[in-house]
Amino acid sequence: MESPFPCGSTAPGPISAVLITLNAARCLEACLESLDFAAEIIVVDSGSSDGTVALAERLGARVIHQPWLGFGPQKHFAVSQAAHDWVFCIDADEQVSPALAAAIRQEMAAPARLAYRVPRCNRFLGRYLRHGEGYPDWNLRLFHRAHARWSDHTVHEFVQTAAEVGSLTGDLLHDSAESLDSYLAKQNRYTTLAAEAAVAAGKRAGYGRLLLSPVFRFIKFYLVRRSFLDGLPGLVHTLIGCSNSFFKYAKMLELQQRAKP
Repeated sequence: MESPFPCGSTAPGPISAVLITLNAARCLEACLESLDFAAEIIVVDSGSSDGTVALAERLGARVIHQPWLGFGPQKHFAVSQAAHDWVFCIDADEQVSPALAAAIRQEMAAPARLAYRVPRCNRFLGRYLRHGEGYPDWNLRLFHRAHARWSDHTVHEFVQTAAEVGSLTGDLLHDSAESLDSYLAKQNRYTTLAAEAAVAAGKRAGYGRLLLSPVFRFIKFYLVRRSFLDGLPGLVHTLIGCSNSFFKYAKMLELQQRAKP
């Protein structure tokens, strides 16, 4: 395959691991210890009060304080602070599995792409989900920053690139270890932000989407992608996703009603 690095201008090089934090001391150590493939670790903190900063510094990370900008802008800022052009983005409640770390090392010895996605495996109600929406939850996390960047979305942010994206093996393990109550509270905040962003972008919600989107979502993830094989956690995870879809469109309808003269 022809190299995507013309004239060696984006040659393989060291990787900077970057993450954003806010009161992440509970899970941060496991995350940072899984990043031994990286030449440096950048932690951008938005005001932690639980010892996150001290822990990150003790584990060898370079910590930068940045007031909260929203998920996409905050992550883009973190990438801009890296010393190296190849970056791996991770969240504090995630860990790179040994298999994924090995795949990263192998691929970066002679990269064939400018960006790579990884399969994320989500732990929910005490079980790593292996089907449905929970797996493989593909995320683009390894990229050359001259050819990709985080979107400006304040929630549901993603990496944008025009380059062909490769896929790596091995799992990115996501284990928030939060209670169902806090998980639902977070989903409520996310659906509010998603509804506001959609309406601001000129999108409209109707009764059809409000009613049918949750149904199609259930069929897609619980039946077609076999979330039922993950037992009760799979069912609960799917139903919460369906509820999120319903409430997002309900909140959009509310915003549309408020905007009427």
